[in-house]
Amino acid sequence: MKKAFITGITGQDGSYLADLLLEKGYEVHGLVRRTSRYIIGSHEGFLATEQVKTDNLKLYYGDLSDFSSISRIISQVRPDEVYNLAAMSDVRVSFDIPEYTGDISGLGAARVIEAVRQSGVPARIYQASTSELYGKVLETPQSETTPFNPQSPYAVSKLYAYWMGKNYRQSYDMFIVNGILFNHESPRRGPNFVTRKITRGVADIALGRPRKIYLGNLDAKRDWGYAPEYVDAMWRMLQADKPDDYVLATGETHSIREFLAEAFSLIGKRWEDYVEIKKELFRPSEVDLLVGDASKAKSDLGWEPQVKFKELVKILLDSDIELAKKNGAEPL
Repeated sequence: MKKAFITGITGQDGSYLADLLLEKGYEVHGLVRRTSRYIIGSHEGFLATEQVKTDNLKLYYGDLSDFSSISRIISQVRPDEVYNLAAMSDVRVSFDIPEYTGDISGLGAARVIEAVRQSGVPARIYQASTSELYGKVLETPQSETTPFNPQSPYAVSKLYAYWMGKNYRQSYDMFIVNGILFNHESPRRGPNFVTRKITRGVADIALGRPRKIYLGNLDAKRDWGYAPEYVDAMWRMLQADKPDDYVLATGETHSIREFLAEAFSLIGKRWEDYVEIKKELFRPSEVDLLVGDASKAKSDLGWEPQVKFKELVKILLDSDIELAKKNGAEPL
């Protein structure tokens, strides 16, 4: 039985990845911060009451700021695969806490990689990278060869992690891959992310609850995909014959304004009547356009996204309407 160690197991990607690996017969080990909230707003997943009791899932308290806890767990578990998904992942908040962001998202990745190296365990490592590396884009669409131009403390910290992965791969012949993932959403996405912020608000409005949705830059364009499909590609990267870096994306870009229009069209209302722009929600340095070219992942891994923009918006909204019916109105 293969063993996998996942940091960030309580987040969107970590939970879907745990589901996938458990289905594939893995023994799954996960790193949990003492303050983690398990899948905020989720009504499904591996942390549901029955699933968490499986003998094939074990959780450990630790933190990416603490090398000793990471090293101890890796030496104890001796995993075949390590997925480093943990990060301080809120781009806007990273401007407010840049040092902490660098420690967790940047140095944290180095600690995971170094812990594997020191342990002598021949584990394959997946490092979660991000389309935010491209920042003010220097070419469109963005591929594995596009120059990076990060525009936030989050993106800068992730660039450090990206290069540490490549450096250890070249210096120590370790199997380390960087997954450069463009935005990917699901009902398990945190409510602080703009997609869930919108669909949670629209869900309440659909149920007749008075609501304003507060947003920043509506003109920012993103390449949005469906998270369960993206974690499948993470797994595929670690099954490859040799380690490499891959962009995961749909190849389509849509603005936040378009996302609003699509979500509100599903309930027959005008978004302009419910949305208020707040200056404090703008980033100090904005990333205007992201759209990825995942042709390398298609040719090498046989991976291609199936869920596109309109279907994704409907999946999120349908889920949030059901959640709103159960939980009642929640502040945004």
